[in-house]
This record gives sequence, C-alpha cells and structure tokens, in this order.
Amino acid sequence: METLANLEAFVRSAEHGSFSEAARRLSLTPAAVSRNVAMLERNLGVRLFHRSTRRLILTEAGETFRSGIAGNLEGLQAAIAGVSAKGGEPAGTLKVSLPPTLGATQILPLLPGFLARYPRIKPEWYFENRQVDLVAEGYDAAIGGGFDLSPSIVARALAPAHIIAVASPTYMRGRVSPPDPAGLQALDGIVMRSLQTGRIRHWTMRDAAGRETGALLQEKVVVNEPSAMREAALLGLGVALLAVPDVLPALDKGELVRLVPRWYADAGAISVYFASRALLPAKTRAFVDWVIDAFRE
Repeated sequence: METLANLEAFVRSAEHGSFSEAARRLSLTPAAVSRNVAMLERNLGVRLFHRSTRRLILTEAGETFRSGIAGNLEGLQAAIAGVSAKGGEPAGTLKVSLPPTLGATQILPLLPGFLARYPRIKPEWYFENRQVDLVAEGYDAAIGGGFDLSPSIVARALAPAHIIAVASPTYMRGRVSPPDPAGLQALDGIVMRSLQTGRIRHWTMRDAAGRETGALLQEKVVVNEPSAMREAALLGLGVALLAVPDVLPALDKGELVRLVPRWYADAGAISVYFASRALLPAKTRAFVDWVIDAFRE
C-alpha cells in the first residue's frame, strides 16, 4: 500500500509542474520529492510524468491516477491528522499565514498559552503581506482581510479593521491638526501603491454620526507595504492612514498620535480563514477556536 508521503509528493508535483515547487510546499528537499515520486512509479509499474529540464508533464496514466486520488487525498490527510495523536490530542505542524505587524503584536503573544494547552502542535508561521492560496500552498489557516472566499474556504471574523490617520509628535510640532479628513490634504502624505493594481490606495472616512468624507493625502512618500508606512510615520515624514492593529503599540507609547480622532475608514474585517473540510484537522480546529476566543475576550 502506498505511503501518504508518496501520494502527497505526486499530487503537489502534478499541481505545480515542478519537484522544486512541490518540495517548497511540503517543506522537503526536491530530491526527497523526486525520490518519493520515483518510488510511487516503481510500485505502480507505470511512468506518471514526462520529465524535462524545465517542467513536469503528466503522462496519460499520470492524469488518470491523479483524477482518481486527488479528491480523496485531502480527506485522508485530515483523517490522519485528526487521530494521529494519542487520545485524539491535536498534533502536527500548524502552517499559518499572518500579516507581519498584526501577527507579531496581536497573534504571536497568544502562542505561549496555546502551546501550553496543545504541546504536540508545532507552529510554522509565515509573516507576509499577501493573500495566500490556502489549499494550493498547504496552509492550515491564514489571518488577514479581504481574502477571496471560494466555496472551499471559510472565514470567521475576529475584529473590525479600522483605518485611522496617524503622524509622529515631531512631525506635528508647529503644525495645526486638521478638524476633519479633508484637512489632511494640507499635510505631507505617506501613501501605499498596490502591487496588484499599480494605484495609490485612497480612503473615505466616516464618523460616529455616519457622515463621510474623502481623505486625500498628498503623495509625498510612496511605499508598497503597511509596515514601511508606519516606519516612515515614526521617522516624522508625514501622515499615514493605517489599520489600528498596525499602529496601536506606537500610539500607546506616544510615538505616534492620532489625527482627526473621531474619524475612521472601514476596511472590512480581520478574519481567520481555513479550508472547509468535512474532517477539519484537530490542530486547525484548536487554533481557530483559540484565536476566536482570544479576540472575543
């Protein structure tokens, strides 16, 4: 009977057309993935891939085999993960994608308590500003906002994502704080250009009464990443519009001050995302429940 490792190596190699990319997804070496696939071919007695120096291409037998097992592999992985630990205790590597600042300041501090409760879980956390493909890239969960919700992905809201205007006390020294978001245009703006669209992101802010007005900043400093915006604001280069979790530590320390404090922009929700499975691995369920409970408290 084939091992799960051989089947995983074959399926991921077929998905990505490369042993190297499959190895990266599986946290193995390319040689290990190639060896597992070769062992599978030897045991089945058929060639599954046409190999070239640039790409793997499925043979007819390989395509037939992939069609036969791909839909069952995920359920098998989940079933094994769910019962692999003694007494059903959650165990295994927990691969999670997190936004850098929110992850480091709000999620990482939860880890000691989580590991004390679930010592057989091994965290493998990636701090990155991108929307990962949970299924294709082998993530157990991701935290962030605005992910595309395909039928296979579930989102559980953790907290609202509010965008606020901040600047350093040094920058504001000698300047008049504007009474509303329209007045921000008189100040130097630190803005972000989207790598996906190539456009500068602009926000419409609202207050508690429901009034709305645009917050158009001068494009004095342009970057492509929220943490760089925060660092530029800390350096006294101007005003930045950033999510509350990204700037809360600096606000608490007095390193940044909030401008037009009655106003904010709604960026949706910060959520935890995970694949919808009939048999969700116990490690993933434990993590999702732990994070939701922490944010609720």
